[in-house]
Amino acid sequence: MLDHLPKAVSVYEVSPRDGLQNEAAQVATHAKVRLIEALAGAGCKRIEVTSFVSPKWVPQMADADQVCQMFERREGVTYSALVPNRRGLERAFAAGLDEVAVFLSASETHNRKNVNKTIAQTLRTFEDVIGPAVDGGLAVRGYVSTMWGCPYEGHVPPERGLTIAKELLDAGCYQVSLGDTIGVGTPVQTRDILDLFLADLPPEKVALHLHDTRGTALANVLVGLEMGVTTFDASVAGLGGCPYAPGAAGNLATEDLVYALDGMGIETGIDLDKLWQAGQVAEAVVGRELPGKVHRAGVRALPS
Repeated sequence: MLDHLPKAVSVYEVSPRDGLQNEAAQVATHAKVRLIEALAGAGCKRIEVTSFVSPKWVPQMADADQVCQMFERREGVTYSALVPNRRGLERAFAAGLDEVAVFLSASETHNRKNVNKTIAQTLRTFEDVIGPAVDGGLAVRGYVSTMWGCPYEGHVPPERGLTIAKELLDAGCYQVSLGDTIGVGTPVQTRDILDLFLADLPPEKVALHLHDTRGTALANVLVGLEMGVTTFDASVAGLGGCPYAPGAAGNLATEDLVYALDGMGIETGIDLDKLWQAGQVAEAVVGRELPGKVHRAGVRALPS
């Protein structure tokens, strides 16, 4: 029954950035470094370590440069950071990262609240980021948020997101990650969105960034797998949410994703026991209980 599913997928770990950015209490730099190193030690091969944004807008990321100086690099791991503009790109170059990500929303209102620009203005800003990044040897990934719905506008036409995604890819992004920013997506809606995108784009150009606010993230992952998507964003222990999306707490927990994929015989390259331990680090870092289901229940031996 599962023969048509991918044999392996890539997990894009976002907890050091998307997971921590909404924390009210400042997390110590050394604690962020400890989390990054625990994730790499568990076998995570793609880790978004920070965001080079203004501390005025996201105070939690004020130590981005120091974080990048402190963590130990592992061979075979891609370390990336979010960058909003040319200044952020310059900081990413100086930090010696492998990859940067640009971000905008399919919702005009959410985009204005998130980056204080219209969608059109944001895309123009990226002209100073994507091309120069690629020319400088960095891979560039794009995020399109609120694809499944906006906290301010409600329904967002997926065609709008497809237009944005194609512009990002044409500009030089190697992949676009589609975000269910407020965690409202259902499997039928996910299939409709992917039907639209995959009619125009190869599946390797599309990733899914699913929040589990209403418990539907793994169901939407399964739809993505069945349709050929092989990259999924996740955050260890379910850490995080979007500071500009009220009620959006709850990224898909990486342990929950890896547990499900392991049970389906789909390779991730991640050691689930070590990942669970990284989740304990994340919980210690923020000083509160985190919502991931495997994180809270523990890892049991899977049937062979």
